[in-house]
Amino acid sequence: MTSVTELPASGAEPDGAQRVRVLSYNIRSLRDDRDALVRVIKACEPDLICVQESPRYWKPEKQAAWLAHRTGTVILSGGGRVAAGPLLLGRLRVDVLATRDRLLPKTRGLHARGFATALVRIGGSVPFSVTSCHLSLDAEERQRQFALLPGQFDPGEPGLIAGDFNEHPDGPGWRKLAADFQDAHPAAPWGGTFTSVPDNPHQRIDAVFATRDLEVLACGVPHGLPGLDPADLLAATDHLPVLAVVRVPAASS
Repeated sequence: MTSVTELPASGAEPDGAQRVRVLSYNIRSLRDDRDALVRVIKACEPDLICVQESPRYWKPEKQAAWLAHRTGTVILSGGGRVAAGPLLLGRLRVDVLATRDRLLPKTRGLHARGFATALVRIGGSVPFSVTSCHLSLDAEERQRQFALLPGQFDPGEPGLIAGDFNEHPDGPGWRKLAADFQDAHPAAPWGGTFTSVPDNPHQRIDAVFATRDLEVLACGVPHGLPGLDPADLLAATDHLPVLAVVRVPAASS
């Protein structure tokens, strides 16, 4: 585990590039300790939050609004029937240029799943896309969903894919995605590696991926982050969060 004191802060750089903190977090439909969850998110100080398992059956819009309000963010995309669970939240400094939520083809008898995607810009950065996803437990369906993820990007567009992939890094879908995108944790290891389960973390099924035109500065599970109570990580939900810092280049003048 790499020292958490090395985590870069978010913010603008002199050349107009932006350091952006991105948090990916499966919140298990807010069924656990909501106050602990809010404290974890606020301690991570993310600019963007890629949520999985946002409540979708009982007043999903109201519950997404509750989470945004409590964490000092706004809803950027997702949180409804189309995205089917994934949700994107962000700070007020995040400008949404377009949304591309997508309901995925469904296998009979399995859960409906989707992608929450927004094209955003922060300060003077280039526009970049962000996708939150939660892939299937069924291996065949999951591979089809992995194959659809690059289609959330326009050609040549920088961006991030974050989520619960329900697959290990040696799985076929993960390996193919990592061949085209940077798997952020091994690219810039920081914090912890394993994301499931909180009281006995032994597997990495949650991750952040970045296009190769973004610089990954740090990525991992935020164990020991200042202001983050380890008890809250255990109480908040059944996954550990993944926190990444990426450098988004400035838009050309």
